Amino acid sequence: MATNKIQTGIRFDPELLYKITYVAKDNMRSLNAQLEYLAQQCVKEYETANGSIPVNDEVLYKK
Repeated sequence: MATNKIQTGIRFDPELLYKITYVAKDNMRSLNAQLEYLAQQCVKEYETANGSIPVNDEVLYKK
């Protein structure tokens, strides 16, 4: 299955990883989906307080 998402590695303290995985399962999400949701919420909250973050598609997609 093709995707346009970028794969990244994240390091977690074992206890935090256990807890975020627990929350993800309680929300019926995969760990990845939960982390993506939390990241989206963080950006939304930031942009609400500080204005839209400009995105340069040329750099983002290396055209």
